Amino acid sequence: MTIEAGRNSHPIHFIGAFATGGLLTFMVHLNGELARYGNPLFSSWTAHGTGMIAAVILLLAMYRRHTPGKTARAPLWAYLGGVSGAATVILTSTAVNSPLGLSGTLALGLAGQVAFSLAADRWGLFGLPKRRPDLRDIAALGLVVTGGALIILFGRGGA
Repeated sequence: MTIEAGRNSHPIHFIGAFATGGLLTFMVHLNGELARYGNPLFSSWTAHGTGMIAAVILLLAMYRRHTPGKTARAPLWAYLGGVSGAATVILTSTAVNSPLGLSGTLALGLAGQVAFSLAADRWGLFGLPKRRPDLRDIAALGLVVTGGALIILFGRGGA
């Protein structure tokens, strides 16, 4: 996708991104609740065990329709997603149950995602085309970090 195509995206893409963010927030909350009643490792095992069962069912359903042929192999780094996902669930489950709370945890996660995506663009990680971050990218990162700091430092309600 070109930069110009990204600027002229269909509204459904923005709605989908917003809905995905809401779903992520809900999942972090649920994982935090699991960790509160069990522990962060239990939370991660539950989330990934449920996902694994769903994936096996989906793969079995798709296998019946699969026509044998040559399939492309994923690069080795693609298999590390489960490790980073498990670590993410453990760390967010711990952070949600700390003084950071849900909003602070999500603010830090968003800041980390934006910073890492800028690094991935800059150095062409994961096969991405290399792109030097411009002033808008740096300003966006600054706003996300500033917003996260405001949430964490001053977001404590009077509850």
